[in-house]
Amino acid sequence: MTTVKMPVAAICTFVWIGFVCAISFMEAWLKFRAPGITVPLGLGIGRLVFGALNKVEWVLAAAILLNMMISKAAFLKPKHIALLIPAILLLIQTVWLLPALDARAQMHIDGVNIPHSNLHFYFVGVEALKVTALFIFGISLFKTIR
Repeated sequence: MTTVKMPVAAICTFVWIGFVCAISFMEAWLKFRAPGITVPLGLGIGRLVFGALNKVEWVLAAAILLNMMISKAAFLKPKHIALLIPAILLLIQTVWLLPALDARAQMHIDGVNIPHSNLHFYFVGVEALKVTALFIFGISLFKTIR
């Protein structure tokens, strides 16, 4: 039998993974394949969607932390440290990566010729690392009882 000590944290963790995978790994590039979607229009949609995703991620992270505090979980347990990675990555995205991508998107929408950048590759790498760490954390919340 398997049990979960912090069910809200587990649910929020896997919902968070679902949001990131659905938006970052599917919607982000598919929207540009839709008929009639121009690059500026797709960038405008992306700015809106990723801004909303960022806010949802913070709500989910807060819910996980709150559930851990209510459950009196030891934050520094090795299995709980895995949550620190996505939290730090989310902070980096919020204060640096998303604003930088947003500014580039706005310049492109405004018709400014901008040089090539690796920011999107960094973003995809951060998202992949975040999903991996969240998965490890989420799995650590389950305990088998014999």
